[in-house]
Amino acid sequence: MFDNFPLWPQQASAGAANVDALYVFLLVLSAFMCVAIFSLILTFAVKYHRRPGVAAEQIEGSTSLEVTWSVIPMIIFLFIFAWGAFIYFQERTPPQGAAEVYVVAKQWMWKVQHEEGQREINELHVPVGRDVKLVMTSQDAIHSFYVPAFRIKQDVLPGRYTTAWFRATKPGTYQLFCAQYCGTSHSGMIGQIVVMEPPDYQAWLGGGPVVPLAVSGEKLFSDMGCVTCHRADAQGRGPNLVGVFGKPVALEDGRTLTADENYIRQCILNSRGQVVKGFPAIMPVFQGLLSEDQVNSLVAYIKSLAGPQPGPTMKTASITPQPEAKVQ
Repeated sequence: MFDNFPLWPQQASAGAANVDALYVFLLVLSAFMCVAIFSLILTFAVKYHRRPGVAAEQIEGSTSLEVTWSVIPMIIFLFIFAWGAFIYFQERTPPQGAAEVYVVAKQWMWKVQHEEGQREINELHVPVGRDVKLVMTSQDAIHSFYVPAFRIKQDVLPGRYTTAWFRATKPGTYQLFCAQYCGTSHSGMIGQIVVMEPPDYQAWLGGGPVVPLAVSGEKLFSDMGCVTCHRADAQGRGPNLVGVFGKPVALEDGRTLTADENYIRQCILNSRGQVVKGFPAIMPVFQGLLSEDQVNSLVAYIKSLAGPQPGPTMKTASITPQPEAKVQ
């Protein structure tokens, strides 16, 4: 509808039309109220202007008028709130089975790694019609992942994960910007999203030998000695991680947290902050010892131990979960 409007970015994602519809509604409502208010001001200025020799009359208030101009705007504002909340929760809730892509922002580039192992810098290749979930963190300052054609913008923070998702509806190349001032070369922190037809995307995936992200994490999990404590038998000194992702975890301090990406990340980097109930706080702190890419691979591996997620995948990697793997 708005693709040919010169001041309007093209709509290239499943959620773009909803965002535009709300924005147009707000523009039309604001324009209507602006015209109505100024028309009334002019009408009253002409009708009730001061006349020589004519005494002013006291006009009593109208209860019905006051109720009307209070109730109707309230209903309109609640409608806008409900509409905006619906779009917000829709944008903040990635669909089940969405393909996951890990994004690391740094001054001044976007580093991308797919579940299948492909790595990109300042580019992201995705198939058309596929739900894609972005799991993002920053290596330094606060950045913001902004794709105007998809109507998505999400701050990317150091020290934690933030997420966003989209489903591209049109093949093509779309601009990616950093929408948060992040230093001297902020304006040069740009990239592009390349949306491809599924056969072309599969050909791109098969462009060279790669190691799936979860497989890299499994190797790192073993190389770092995690398997010595996180065992499935009674000798394990750490909690069992098989199937833990997405489940509630009881902590020694009485809290219960959901084992999402941020929980796993914090357990890896500083497990002393959330010790699992029934296990000693003996896990070393890995903050500063692992790169963001290594943390991403470990998180992907631990998530893979939860088993296959519902829904299709971009491309199925061959991953065999090891029952003895667990973490604190």
